[in-house]
Amino acid sequence: MEDGRRAPIAIVGWACTTLCLVSYAAAFSHGASLSACTDMMPRHLRAQLHSPSNNYVTLHTNMSFYFPGDKVPVTVRSTRDFMGFLLQARKVSNDEIAGTFVFIPPGSKLLTCFEDGDTVTHSDKSLKRNLSFVWKAPDQPIGDIKFFISVVQSYFVYWAKIESAIVAQRGQN
Repeated sequence: MEDGRRAPIAIVGWACTTLCLVSYAAAFSHGASLSACTDMMPRHLRAQLHSPSNNYVTLHTNMSFYFPGDKVPVTVRSTRDFMGFLLQARKVSNDEIAGTFVFIPPGSKLLTCFEDGDTVTHSDKSLKRNLSFVWKAPDQPIGDIKFFISVVQSYFVYWAKIESAIVAQRGQN
């Protein structure tokens, strides 16, 4: 009789554990949470951070400088599929998030960390490799900027704050 109860109890325990893990993983399948705005770190349980210098993702733009109000194309290229990401432009002088994204690809959505559209994240967990964005500089001078992306390959593996080259601001007084 006692052995007869163990199997159903084990199945119920397994089902509860699986349901909890699936629901926690699904919480991030539609994009990063606002808690990632400041440090760009995913909030996954037991996630393993990899060195930004040892990744398969490149982040760049074809512009080495911009003027206030300019639109700057940003591309993300990867040699491997990834599921999630968080993309921001930041001032070199103080690491503050700057500007807004005015074009984002399918499978992504805008976030409001400090102002509307200043951050982009994934909107689903479809596999991604090559993404194109357009960032709009503020109309007021803010100085040089860099783009940063955190990439989640799987729920447990990610790279944080992969950076682009500096994009220098022109037209400062």
